[in-house]
Amino acid sequence: MSGGAVASLPEGLLDGGVWFRVEEPGTASAVRRAAERLAETLGMPGQRIADLSIVATEAAGNLVKHAAQGTILVRVVRVADQAGVELIAVDSGPGMIDVQHSIGDGHSTAGTLGIGLGAILRQASRWDLHSVPGKGTVLSMQVWPDTVPERGWVAGLTRPLTGETVSGDAYAFREIDGRRQVLLSDGLGHGGLAAAASHEAVRGFHGAPAVPPAQVVEALHRTLGHTRGAALAVAELDPESGVVRYAGLGNISGTVLLPEGGRRGLVSMPGIAGHQRRQIREYDYPFTPGAILVMHTDGLVDRWNLTDYPGLITRTPEVIAATLLRDAGTRRDDAGVLVARFS
Repeated sequence: MSGGAVASLPEGLLDGGVWFRVEEPGTASAVRRAAERLAETLGMPGQRIADLSIVATEAAGNLVKHAAQGTILVRVVRVADQAGVELIAVDSGPGMIDVQHSIGDGHSTAGTLGIGLGAILRQASRWDLHSVPGKGTVLSMQVWPDTVPERGWVAGLTRPLTGETVSGDAYAFREIDGRRQVLLSDGLGHGGLAAAASHEAVRGFHGAPAVPPAQVVEALHRTLGHTRGAALAVAELDPESGVVRYAGLGNISGTVLLPEGGRRGLVSMPGIAGHQRRQIREYDYPFTPGAILVMHTDGLVDRWNLTDYPGLITRTPEVIAATLLRDAGTRRDDAGVLVARFS
């Protein structure tokens, strides 16, 4: 994750970051160093970098000592006037039966993130956690240089195919002329050329005028003509009207999760943006208070059920996304997931 790459991120795009598989003490040190370098690149104050160092050290150390299949994502998060560092720790350990009890200092339950968790949470500017016994724990931690911004309404995660260093999946979001829109793209294949196609889709998305999703997808189809192409979808959340507008080409899965427990699949049309399409159609779906929009590439299987995760629908978009990536993501393909909530 180079300083130049961090500095060049468009507003509204969360950097894909770097995933660490945390199994050995040396990896925990690497997580801390990566977080510190990122904070220094962002020009964060020394005290906040020191706080971040504690957060990274403790979170990674806990995974080494107590978790199963632990991973940590280190990345930059941005709002209009500042940037911070986010760490998302994910494990498939036994989980926590009583999260509030586990947060207390000195609590020790082998196999969870509960050990010393209170110390981590005191140093973080913001955090969120979800844990299910038998499934594991997801903990998101953010350290901001100054004022802590309002919680975001959207978050996404991508992870490359095992053996690759870049992901062909990418996401972006924007608020433009009162329109709140999101993009998820899956570049054809994997590796550098797939990533280039999705990065071009992100650039085109940010440069597109404030028009409905179907027109944005049409513009992206033209933009991607010189790339290998991508499956992609654009959604627009309109809380005032109580709808989400959705248009897609190719194999992007979209689902609206309702607060009472129901779910509704969203329709994408066949095709490859940049190369072949028969038609682009836009559909409206009800989107009421408490609803969640989930979009993911075919790097996640569709066999996930939110009822298996009590309370998850109330958590932050990044924790929901990380939970789905952990349990529904495959290692045989790039994986990308985006979660947005009604607000």
